[in-house]
Amino acid sequence: MVKVKICGITNLEDALCAALNGADALGFVFYRKSPRSITSSRAQRISRILPAKILRAGVFVDEKISTVKAIARSCRLDLLQFHGKESPEYCRKFKGYKVIKAFRIAKPEDLKQVSGYKCFAYLFDSFSRQQRGGSGKKFNWKILAQADKMKPVVFLSGGLNPANVRQAIKLSKPGWVDVSSSLEALPGKKDHRRVKQFIQAVRKGS
Repeated sequence: MVKVKICGITNLEDALCAALNGADALGFVFYRKSPRSITSSRAQRISRILPAKILRAGVFVDEKISTVKAIARSCRLDLLQFHGKESPEYCRKFKGYKVIKAFRIAKPEDLKQVSGYKCFAYLFDSFSRQQRGGSGKKFNWKILAQADKMKPVVFLSGGLNPANVRQAIKLSKPGWVDVSSSLEALPGKKDHRRVKQFIQAVRKGS
């Protein structure tokens, strides 16, 4: 069964909608340049109310190690997702947490970026010069045709929506799908109907 992470959570209503409809993890973006950024204090309040079974993920971009650890503690994060130029050495600094390293993919050769990274998971997203994730653009999912044979876990992101996620799962065989902007009514605010449709589509397609 492919698992679902709903990212870019900025408010309690969206968090509860995703959780009640069956999301496995929720993502909070701690990157100030993102239109979906959230403060640690706000994320902390939401995290405290979420059901215990929901994994909490923090998204960071080239952040100080001490800052990441402080936010992880205060917000009860389970997953640390790095979308910048973090090195393999950097990613090894977070014992006790599941680290996800994101890579932006445009062509098959880009998969070589994972060399040296020993993490809980790799996240593959669309390449964009303007954004570190959340672009809403998809890449050629066939590049990940052997994803189910990859170690560690594979997260698929980039341009997923209720209409195409089943095809994406079939082509790339990920362990997780990660979605954000395509489920929004506007930046930082989810369309609850689309959230429900997306999770239902994943369940039917995996």
